[in-house]
Amino acid sequence: MSDRPVPTVWVLTDGKAGDEQPLIGVAAALGAEPELRRVSPRPAFAFLMPGGPIDWKDRPSRPGSPLAPPFPDICLATGRRAIAYLRALKKASPETLTVCFKDPRTQRHGADLIVAQQHDRLFGKRVMNVITAPNRIDLERIAALRDLPPAELAALPHPRLAVLIGGDSRHHRFTADDITRLMEGLEARQAAGAALMITASRRTPAALKSALEALGRLPHVTVWNGTGDNPLLAYLALADEVIVTADSTNMLGEAASTGKPLQVFHPSGGHRKIDRFIAALSEIATVGRFPDAEAKGDYPPVNTTREIATAIRRALEDRRNPA
Repeated sequence: MSDRPVPTVWVLTDGKAGDEQPLIGVAAALGAEPELRRVSPRPAFAFLMPGGPIDWKDRPSRPGSPLAPPFPDICLATGRRAIAYLRALKKASPETLTVCFKDPRTQRHGADLIVAQQHDRLFGKRVMNVITAPNRIDLERIAALRDLPPAELAALPHPRLAVLIGGDSRHHRFTADDITRLMEGLEARQAAGAALMITASRRTPAALKSALEALGRLPHVTVWNGTGDNPLLAYLALADEVIVTADSTNMLGEAASTGKPLQVFHPSGGHRKIDRFIAALSEIATVGRFPDAEAKGDYPPVNTTREIATAIRRALEDRRNPA
């Protein structure tokens, strides 16, 4: 895309990292530095979204509005609240290419293109179906880190396991028994000689975080404490396997970018959509069940971010050159 003009891009969300970060990854694949536009409608308006109107305080003509011009070439949006604003943007700026990620849950979405994962079972003329969500995993950066890794990680023995820990969500809960089962599995791999490179999330329960911190005092175990630069990319680059919890399809997609075996830990709960996602991912990646049924074997890295960016770029060019 280096010989093409770089489009101006908005990323429109309510600010949740799990929504915003994947869209920043798409913008980067478009070659753009996105402008982050965050919506925060008042409760009465939010209750009626996505089908209802935007908060009147946020109309495009008001200074400080998340929809204030100059309008972008492309707007990437996701989330129930943001979809209402995407519709308002399309009305104010028909020439903007509007892209909605995930099921908008309304026919009045204002999107020129919808990018949905296959497990959402959303189909239509303007719908692009992908297996994994986009992300900010830079495959070139992963390759560079493999060639020149951070010294403290390069010293770790093989096998090296990247461990991506999520937390309680709408469909999953980490019970005391789940935490015990997960920790026993990690301790067994460490005792067998594996190195563990562990990250947790803001959703990780306090009891599980404490257990991970204790594990981090053992040899060849490193646990990111949340300060400084996030080492996730380096962990993924150097991993021989990835242990990842099933509560986040985003984390599962990031893990699949490595091309390394995925060992998925299932906390209590679940949802049929997540089950469908893991089943679809298992058809193109090596997916096991941690700690009971581990899988082995590499596969071509799975990452849809560039594919999505290419489709968006093509849609923008088609709009500008209908012939």
